[in-house]
Amino acid sequence: MLSLLASPLAFVDLETTGTIATRDRITEIAIVTFDGERTERWSQLLNPEAAIPPFVEQLTGISNVMVADQPVFADIAEEVLQRLQGHIFVAHNARFDYGFLKNEFKRLGLTFRATVLCTLKLSRQLFPQFAKHNLDCLIERHQISVGDRHRALTDADAIYQFWCDLQATLPAETLQVAVQEQTARPSLPPHLDADIVEQLPKGYGVYLFFAENRLPLYVGKSNTLRQRVLSHFSSDHAIVKEMSISQQVRDIEWIECEGEIDALITEARLIKEMQPTLNRQLRRNTEFCSWRLKDMGSGLLQPQLVYARDLDLGRQEQLYGLFKSGASAREFLLQAVKQFQLCAATLGLEKGGAGKPCFARQLKQCKGACVGAESPLQHNLRLAEALGAMKLKAWPFSGPAVLKEGNVHHVIEAWCYLGKAKSEADIQDLLTRGKPRFDRDTYRILLKYLSRMKAISVAGIKVQAEVS
Repeated sequence: MLSLLASPLAFVDLETTGTIATRDRITEIAIVTFDGERTERWSQLLNPEAAIPPFVEQLTGISNVMVADQPVFADIAEEVLQRLQGHIFVAHNARFDYGFLKNEFKRLGLTFRATVLCTLKLSRQLFPQFAKHNLDCLIERHQISVGDRHRALTDADAIYQFWCDLQATLPAETLQVAVQEQTARPSLPPHLDADIVEQLPKGYGVYLFFAENRLPLYVGKSNTLRQRVLSHFSSDHAIVKEMSISQQVRDIEWIECEGEIDALITEARLIKEMQPTLNRQLRRNTEFCSWRLKDMGSGLLQPQLVYARDLDLGRQEQLYGLFKSGASAREFLLQAVKQFQLCAATLGLEKGGAGKPCFARQLKQCKGACVGAESPLQHNLRLAEALGAMKLKAWPFSGPAVLKEGNVHHVIEAWCYLGKAKSEADIQDLLTRGKPRFDRDTYRILLKYLSRMKAISVAGIKVQAEVS
């Protein structure tokens, strides 16, 4: 089996002062190496240079007194590197142990990298019929002999025994395929630190690609963040954008989100703030316009172009479209004129005298509102049909509303996004900051979730019934 893996194995377990690798420290390390024939066990208590919390002492049995005279990690760093060098790094919930070791080496100015095999993930893949795959469950299911749990050498040896049981009970090909799938590294751009990818979360989030000198390159969102980021580097590089990303990306950052709404709004906001070079959509819209119908007398309606700066967007009725310019608004209306055989002169898009046929009427492409061949009512109905799909939804509440997602409430007023809140106090704070400018991309996102919004009674900050 070893020849199939091509490298010896190092089964690693750590005991630590806490769970945050960038803050907490290692109190004990154990490494069990196996080269296919020979097994070697090694462990060492460490002075973490920080206090061990009482609950951790109780869990592991490792006290502050026990580690007071032990070496610090810097004293054994070289030996740890020698023992792990050229080995596949095997651990249960390997992201934890690997992350702690990487951070310890990083504090010393050293870079540690290894091919990682997580026995938690391996068990899930090989035995999907079981619901639980923590180390205690593996010990029970595979009849592993152990001493004191939550001591590094005991747990590292338990992982080693689990591996031995897999070799003894599974076909070699089955185990080989599973290990190869677990240890396969994604194809990444040469300038990107591969360790960043290992830290990417799997759920909802927004990711940010940076080029040289921290230049914002691209912002995206996904409900499977890690998978989506990796897809950029495995895509067909005939796609210009994907090629540009692979050539230019130097760093990745991400923001974990509560769900799809949070991710969509965060993505739209960051694109506007950062203006990444490869994002084409959701760019900053400082000004836009809409059509508003005006009664010109005799019951005839005519569209008037109105700009965001002159409107209370989100509250006004009878607005149609959010156009980036007057030219694009006019182009839309001219296309509607052709499609619905409207009268351009009647709509004020073409000069014409009273009772005189418009140009389209002469080509038999206008139903004749300009010459009285159809009534203002008939023309108005077709105009309403032409504009119907572009009609803006007026804010249906008398005040602000909330939209619950996960553990937060999104707070919204007149389609303007105020922020996320986890308590009534947070909601109150957001409401006192003032309403931001209307944003058409935020409006389009939130419109899809209108049925889930609930009004807020500002006086008591109580959530009322859902909008109908």
